[in-house]
Amino acid sequence: MGRRLGQLTKDNTKCMVKVNGTRLIDRLLGQLSGLSLARIVVVTGYKGDELKAHIAEAYRGATPIEYVDNPVYDRTNNIYSLWLAKDKLQEDDTLLVESDLILSDRLLPMALADGHPNVALVAKYESWMDGTMVRIDRERNIVNFVPKKAFRFDDADDYYKTVNVYKFSRPFSIGKYVPFLDAYCKALGNNEYYEQVLRVITLLDNSDLKALPIGNEKWYEIDDVQDLDIAETIFAEGDEMLRRYNYRYGGHWRFPKMTDFCYLVNPYFPTDQLKAEMRANFDTLLTEYPSGMYVNSMLAGKCFGVSRSHIVVGNGAAELIKSLMEHAGGKTGVVYPTFEEYPNRLPKDAIVAFTPANADLSYTADDLMEFFAGKGISRLLLINPDNPSGNFIPIDGVLRLCRWCNGQGIQLLVDESFVDFSDGFERNTLLHDAVLEAYPNLVVVKSISKSYGVPGLRLGILASADDGMIDRIKRDVSIWNINSFAEFFMQIYNKYQADYTEACHKFTAERARFLRRLQTVGWLRVLPSQANYFCCEITGKYTSHELSKVLLAKFNIMIKDCDSKTGLRGRNFIRVSVRDTADNDRLVDALLSL
Repeated sequence: MGRRLGQLTKDNTKCMVKVNGTRLIDRLLGQLSGLSLARIVVVTGYKGDELKAHIAEAYRGATPIEYVDNPVYDRTNNIYSLWLAKDKLQEDDTLLVESDLILSDRLLPMALADGHPNVALVAKYESWMDGTMVRIDRERNIVNFVPKKAFRFDDADDYYKTVNVYKFSRPFSIGKYVPFLDAYCKALGNNEYYEQVLRVITLLDNSDLKALPIGNEKWYEIDDVQDLDIAETIFAEGDEMLRRYNYRYGGHWRFPKMTDFCYLVNPYFPTDQLKAEMRANFDTLLTEYPSGMYVNSMLAGKCFGVSRSHIVVGNGAAELIKSLMEHAGGKTGVVYPTFEEYPNRLPKDAIVAFTPANADLSYTADDLMEFFAGKGISRLLLINPDNPSGNFIPIDGVLRLCRWCNGQGIQLLVDESFVDFSDGFERNTLLHDAVLEAYPNLVVVKSISKSYGVPGLRLGILASADDGMIDRIKRDVSIWNINSFAEFFMQIYNKYQADYTEACHKFTAERARFLRRLQTVGWLRVLPSQANYFCCEITGKYTSHELSKVLLAKFNIMIKDCDSKTGLRGRNFIRVSVRDTADNDRLVDALLSL
């Protein structure tokens, strides 16, 4: 009945729901009709007459269709629907398919082509999966069916999810499945799932049922509107596929087979030990309120070595950027291309733009002072290292810029979210009381997500010796603006500071190695970078948009097309994050194969 799909199933059964404009039943019948089957048997129930009418009008395949009706669909489950069709099971070898599935065109032929007469398609467990799981041995024998109630997250690495596509031989149906189906329904009733019968057979006997892992083939089971949204994203094509992934602005953990080179990450932090400590305190952190701003400012000051009165903690840097920029008066100097969260908060006529006039998008402190002198700006925005270019002004240059802005009465806003990825990063930060107090016109923003590898915590900080501005922002954000997990991370971080330093050194070594490999791709020009990403110009073969589509469609790899960035439109630039060695090599191998 698909109640969780709301209005979409008010007047239709689940298989009539459209995915990217095509009804599930139409897609499935089209796939089945291409398999040289003797017949297709459809078990109907809720809105069954409407379904039959639709099939009669829309189906153009040559395979004959028969119907079995379940008149008590609202009081039974799929075990009874299958029991009603048990005679059909015993008349021939059978493919059993649930109708709320969307499947790759290769999956049903895969089941038929397998040499074993009785096969269950299975997929390695992923966090989105729900329902019956199985364990299999090295010979692909299913050794146990694991129902929902018996699921253990500690064992999840050993689980496979049933795709709900089975191939049963006629002897298996006659000799084992149907007799046990009869007995199960009589003993335990009709409000059960037919996988329970397979579970009983497996426990009592060698069931002759083999698992067939589907690898990276695409499939999804649609039970609610979020399932539908994810299925439409996975099965979209071309520009629509890119659009659907991009509008999410994150949440890509729902697509575990995709490697996301848009996401800017520290692949070596947090450590397993830090994560274990977070897990050990999960129950408390989940059920207790976090502290307010007083305590969290103190914790942030402890982590970054600045006074509590000079720092404010945000629910991600984005919350602090919003508060800061929406109270900004006068004109702001902005270097393009850049991280556009800042200028997007400003009226267009309040921006004085500087774009480097060179192929590497590079600039120095002197370039900025020369350009913005006499422009009447009230503040100057410096992302350092810059995003997406990776350009970096060393600490001596930034301090000269601080002095110049101080003398000009200009607020200098430095976002150093990526500074810990720079060579010699230990000496490059501005987060010191002495620096902040020497330049009260200086504001420093740092996103904890990027360099510390914890974007799910939503943590960011803003620091300045302008305590009046700090107090205003503290009043502007909500009293409980970060959660207990984020607070606890700050509480324990200093224990792992040496690990963090080591992780950043590992990162810079991997970035250098990744650069050398990227430079072997003849149609890429890789810009120098001191951040955790590379900005690359595509010099031939593809446009940036075309390459983004090809990598996602052929390799399930997502990159950032910089054509949307101010200053880079039409220039065929992409940005790729620096991940761990295996992922980085996977990207380069994909590029080289093209």
